[in-house]
Amino acid sequence: MTKPTANEPGGTARRPAAFALDPSETSAKAPPETVRRKPQSFDTEIVLTPDEEDPFLNPALDPAFAGTAEAKPRRRGFSFGKVALSALGILISLAFGLWTDQLIRNLFSRADWLGYTALAAVAVGILAVLAIVIRETAGMMRLAAVQTIKAEAEAAILETRPARAKALVKRLCVILEANPETARGRATLKAAEDDIIDAPQLIDLAERELLGPLDRRARALILGASKRVSVVTAVSPRALVDILYVLYEAAKLVRAMAELYGGRPGTLGMVRLVRDVLAHLAVTGSIAVGDSIVQQLIGHGLASKLSARLGEGVVNGMMTARIGIAAMDLCRPLAFKALKRPGIADFAGDLTPNVAGRSTT
Repeated sequence: MTKPTANEPGGTARRPAAFALDPSETSAKAPPETVRRKPQSFDTEIVLTPDEEDPFLNPALDPAFAGTAEAKPRRRGFSFGKVALSALGILISLAFGLWTDQLIRNLFSRADWLGYTALAAVAVGILAVLAIVIRETAGMMRLAAVQTIKAEAEAAILETRPARAKALVKRLCVILEANPETARGRATLKAAEDDIIDAPQLIDLAERELLGPLDRRARALILGASKRVSVVTAVSPRALVDILYVLYEAAKLVRAMAELYGGRPGTLGMVRLVRDVLAHLAVTGSIAVGDSIVQQLIGHGLASKLSARLGEGVVNGMMTARIGIAAMDLCRPLAFKALKRPGIADFAGDLTPNVAGRSTT
């Protein structure tokens, strides 16, 4: 028979007793949170985010509100398609020449005056074609000159001597001298021509004085086109009308941007500019503006109450603004450095209040 233990009924309970513990063992076994740490200083440098880089203070940094990434012309290299088109064009030209020669010979065989009339028509046609070629070539050269200035400005900023920057500013003044809005800026740069100014500061001064008024004009052009597209596509009954009008306003806006900044392209130059703008927007995904962006711009509650047509008008207006911003990047002779580059958020506030029934102040 076993004896009952202390925990069982009838067992002998152990009497309380006191034990002496070593203080060193107590501190070693104490929980970490009971040990107080002495105050210490740290040399870690705290870096604060500038206000202009904080997306909470600057909504333009938010990808949902930011405009398109800065557009740059694509580098065009060798292409077999261009070679094929050139060979086909030469073949068609030879065939047309042989057909014209045979036609004139047949007309001369019938009557001399018919042959001379055909020769006069051919001469007028050749002169007209030469005029078109000269006009298109001049337009392409103007666009190339604008892009050359933009590329050389990046290199001139890195040089210590301002000689290259001064030559570049003079060329920029020549390109923009036909625009009366740059007269004051050109006078300011002329007065500061003999001053000692570093290359970066000189280019920044040229950007503020010459391109500042043009940028304000460009913003007005973009806003006007965006408002027209927003209203027309909101009230038009057909989707085909929406597409045609958006294409018309986009082409008109791209041409206005090129002429504003001194490009003045011809037909081929316009085709290349529009292609670059659309290619840039397609690559960056800026064309895909959906309902989520509209809700962020004008509020979830209001967006849910808007009709589908008004929502489409707002989306089309913002898409037109993105096209204008991309065209502004491509046609501007200098990249945005001294002046702030506009974003889609700069135009959204002017588009959405009209839809919301609120007036801008």
